[in-house]
Amino acid sequence: MARIEVAPLRPWTDFFPGSDRFAKPDTKDFTKWNNRVVSNLLYYQTNYLALVTFVFLLVGVNGRSTLVAIVVVSVVFVVSVWVGENGAAINNFKKQKPSAFIILIMVASCILISVLGSIVVFMWAITLPLILIFAHASFRKRNMKNKLGFGLKKTFMGILLDSLGQQEETVQKLNNFLD
Repeated sequence: MARIEVAPLRPWTDFFPGSDRFAKPDTKDFTKWNNRVVSNLLYYQTNYLALVTFVFLLVGVNGRSTLVAIVVVSVVFVVSVWVGENGAAINNFKKQKPSAFIILIMVASCILISVLGSIVVFMWAITLPLILIFAHASFRKRNMKNKLGFGLKKTFMGILLDSLGQQEETVQKLNNFLD
């Protein structure tokens, strides 16, 4: 297995500058919107990890409930990725409808966590950072460094996005060219 690299922490002025670097995504062109989100997730991944850590600590670690939520979401995600890789029908569904696949993972996690009595912890400690990250990745315009920074596939976020079947268009074109 390849060594996982750590992406650099981007400066605050690059991560969250004024409103001139944010714009409403083109909701009519999902490919373009998806490329923006994937590029931003790869480029700002260390900043997003810091954001998750901050929100997680802000919400407050509720010991056992938080641990149960993390374990359940992780297990559901790992099982769904494993089944997706080993089952042709699920793998096709994951590639054709990636948003629906992620929603199914979240719904399955919520059902399991609510049965275990930890839904509030899950909603605030895990879902809030995910919503903040998705909103930032959707509204943040890509800059030139971001557009050219597609070599971050060996990072945790790159591996995670690859396992979800999400790649930048430039990476897909490069892979197709090399094959």
